[in-house]
Amino acid sequence: MGRSSRLPSVSRTHRLDLDDQTLREWDAVVLDSGPDGIVLDRSAFYPGGGGQPPDHGVLLWGGVQTRIVDARKTGDDVYLVPLDTDPLPPPGTAVRGALEDDRRTALMRTHSGLHVLCGVVFRDFGALVTGGNMEPLNARMDFNLEAVPPGFKEAVEAACNTELRADRRIDVRTLPRDEAFRLPDIIRTATNLVPDDVKEVRIVDIVGLDQQADGGTHVASTSQVGRISVVKVENKGKGFRRLRIAIGDASD
Repeated sequence: MGRSSRLPSVSRTHRLDLDDQTLREWDAVVLDSGPDGIVLDRSAFYPGGGGQPPDHGVLLWGGVQTRIVDARKTGDDVYLVPLDTDPLPPPGTAVRGALEDDRRTALMRTHSGLHVLCGVVFRDFGALVTGGNMEPLNARMDFNLEAVPPGFKEAVEAACNTELRADRRIDVRTLPRDEAFRLPDIIRTATNLVPDDVKEVRIVDIVGLDQQADGGTHVASTSQVGRISVVKVENKGKGFRRLRIAIGDASD
């Protein structure tokens, strides 16, 4: 959510993570390699943003492997950060990239679960998001909610899991800025974090529940999230509530 909805304007790396969120392995060529990291011509590593951590994985080349422990955007380039004891593939090297599947899949489930939470709290309580963060299968989201009614925690959890069982489709599309901002309630944060110079906005739509600007990775439908448990509701100050959630299997 937020700033990660920005799409790259001029980037040396083609963002495969935006094209196909199920992709886990691909071929690429090293464009740059040095102290800042490794730049590929094609990459499925999500570089972090909007509260979603970056992917981990490996690059295979010349009979060796380079473990990737971080990824980040610098300007419009995606830099892959290797484990400091692993070798750097030089520019021009053909590599095979592979994501750590368990981590990426868990983050996709978690991110989609947060969008369900956001949609439910907005629909049922009219509250906007003021912040959020996630790790694989655990997350927190903050809302500008003045008061917590009796049974709030249980009601939110039940409503979220009803939406997961409904197996709502999760669509991703990119729209021109003007068209995107004509959509109702497209910004679900208390402050619009989409920079003014962004001309195209990526939209994540949980059909019938939640539609908002977002640049992260998501599962294809709500049933793939599994189950949401609202672990804790915290009072972080006047009109400021923090919900902590955990993602489990549907059978939990």
